[in-house]
Amino acid sequence: MNSVAMASPLFNGLSYSSILLMMALGLAIIFGLMGVINMAHGELMTAGAYATYLTQITLFKLGGAQAADWTYIVAIPVAFVIAALLGLLLEWAVVRFLYGRALETLLATWGVSLILQQAFRNIFGSNNVAVNTPGWLSGGVTLGQLQLPYARLYILALVVVVFAAVLLYLRLSRIGLQIRAAMQNRNTAAAFGISPRKIDMITFALGSGVAGVAGVGLSLVGSIGPTTGQHYLIDAFMVVVLGGVGNLFGALFGAFLIGETHSVLEFFTSSTGAKVAVFTLIIVFLQLRPGGLFPARNRALD
Repeated sequence: MNSVAMASPLFNGLSYSSILLMMALGLAIIFGLMGVINMAHGELMTAGAYATYLTQITLFKLGGAQAADWTYIVAIPVAFVIAALLGLLLEWAVVRFLYGRALETLLATWGVSLILQQAFRNIFGSNNVAVNTPGWLSGGVTLGQLQLPYARLYILALVVVVFAAVLLYLRLSRIGLQIRAAMQNRNTAAAFGISPRKIDMITFALGSGVAGVAGVGLSLVGSIGPTTGQHYLIDAFMVVVLGGVGNLFGALFGAFLIGETHSVLEFFTSSTGAKVAVFTLIIVFLQLRPGGLFPARNRALD
């Protein structure tokens, strides 16, 4: 087998890793701080994908095809805000009553997930919809016999920007400092005047918004349906667990390992065979290292 044949699945694995990472970032923040297993996280990503679809329709009506070419720029803040507001509503209406009750939270958010899927069906129909790829994302860069599609390069650039923005926000902003303090020790943070309730709401909205941005990237690689987010939810949870709960760099390495391993194994076997093999490898690894690649200490683990 030549190097060109192997380079293609490796590059596809990178774009798959990028979507997993954007989705897992939100989970890493929410799970790391609150210990909440949000089964509706996939639907927040789906909401971001549908927001991209609606953005394209709106821009086309306002300015024709030229305006629609801006879809993948305009949709980023739109998807973030819509998903963040949905996450905020979910936290306020459901999750805040169930903190410290993991099983009830899991079941409640699973119920919300089903409600959101039905809402998507009622609004957009059962059939999948697609976002047209703008002209500036058509084609690709040719490197020898290998072609790198602009759409997948856009996804890679998007995840770099999102990861850097989240990292800088958590490291440099005042709210980010408070979030990290609460992750280390919630009670001590509260003793220093940090409002846990406020941090919970901001964290949930931030994690949900990042999931919405993941939906923007997802709309570039396939059509959008009511259950699209569920196809990525389990893999995203595996990224968080493999990387280490609440650790952003752990999520980065976890997404890269899972995405690349899945893509390469899929090239040699099948999609189902690759998924089974990846999950088996993760289970074996976690038996040897239960804390993941970068174990983190937070209130959920203490």
